[in-house]
Amino acid sequence: MAKKKRHCDNTCFMCRYVIPEWLELINAKREVIKVKKGERFIEEGRVSNGIYFVQEGLIKVHKQWRDSKDSIVRFAKKGSIVGHRGLASSESHFPISATAIENSEVCFVPLDFFRAVLKGNPELTYEMLMFYADELQVSEQKTSNQVQLSVKGRLAWSILQLESKMGVDDDGYIAITISKTDIASYVGSTYESIYRMMLELENEKIVESSNKRIRILDRQKLTDLSVL
Repeated sequence: MAKKKRHCDNTCFMCRYVIPEWLELINAKREVIKVKKGERFIEEGRVSNGIYFVQEGLIKVHKQWRDSKDSIVRFAKKGSIVGHRGLASSESHFPISATAIENSEVCFVPLDFFRAVLKGNPELTYEMLMFYADELQVSEQKTSNQVQLSVKGRLAWSILQLESKMGVDDDGYIAITISKTDIASYVGSTYESIYRMMLELENEKIVESSNKRIRILDRQKLTDLSVL
């Protein structure tokens, strides 16, 4: 990873909610890191030493399970926070890994300094609380889906989640270029099953895909599939 200093556009999760007087201090403490496509900058199990904010690019947050399969927890785009799962009252270890899906830049903030920022900025602390609550709700829903939904239903739910979190581009496609391997890891299934289910959704004119991008054609049918 290459490290450098540069001016921040102050649009990340942290900078959006801090008191303006804190921005100069944040700029002095932060460090921008260039991360190449496929490069891992957070390693599961290592001591948590800071928080990251995505400046440019796209990141996948993932976890290793007992069978050595990789499970994608979430995706993080420009402005998003990464590494917050390592935030604790005492020494903690990262329970996840983070890898760049494309060439990216992340802003690193030391953990002790981030704690000070939280103490001095009630709005940021509140937004962090809401963020954790939303993540917990999604995590619980994914766990429930694994038990109660078919692979097709879980895929439908995941596509809706991706659109909600990533937004859409000018052509109406979900604003993320994602391989079927990563979709399978996010859904919690095999590549072969996801390949078949995507074909079914496309044949049924519910979604379409092109160059690793997905566009929703029939939102109601996709929603119906995703309901328990």
